Amino acid sequence: MAASRYFFVAAFLALVASQAIASDPSPLQDFCVADMYSPVKVNGFVCKDPMAVSADDFFKAANLDKPRDTMKSKVGSNVTLINVMQIPGLNTLGISIARIDYAPLGENPPHTHPRATEILTVLEGTLYVGFVTSNPNKLFAKVLNKGDVFVFPQGLIHFQFNPIHDKPAVAIAGLSSQNPGVITIANAVFGSKPPISDDVLAKAFQVEKGTIDWLQAQFWENNHY
Repeated sequence: MAASRYFFVAAFLALVASQAIASDPSPLQDFCVADMYSPVKVNGFVCKDPMAVSADDFFKAANLDKPRDTMKSKVGSNVTLINVMQIPGLNTLGISIARIDYAPLGENPPHTHPRATEILTVLEGTLYVGFVTSNPNKLFAKVLNKGDVFVFPQGLIHFQFNPIHDKPAVAIAGLSSQNPGVITIANAVFGSKPPISDDVLAKAFQVEKGTIDWLQAQFWENNHY
């Protein structure tokens, strides 16, 4: 009986510990402003001495009210991300923000944020947006107008497209990470350095290697600034 009780307690503690490890810890102080100059490497950034912190550590003149240039982008969009690299005070707070400008018929191409859920609000114009689930890959898509909000779950492939041919669009996105990261699918698959073997990609996409070679020869632009 004692042995079975011990096994139950051990199993329960293991389950609790696994759940604790699976989530980010709560902050243990008011803030932990990132010390960008510390040689210590941790998951995130080491805290700056609180006595050396100022209001500027929580501020950036980001001009997010100003339109961004989308004309130089092949995909017709410009993403301005404000994360911990721009505002050190975001360290450990689990949040960042982005302004996304879309040219007429411009898009923010299929991509993922490996460390964040995204909530998108349309400020101007119209957007066709969607995300795809893990296997069996169901698409959830919606046309959004000014004032509408849509959520993209963490890690799932998603996109935004401006279907209007003569009007730009603007959106603001909140992301649940101080450093959400972005993986643009086409760039990662066809524009990696060094490139993925064309044998691998030809088999994966069920096309001729010449098609893969052509795709890999294109310039895969980063629209995140």
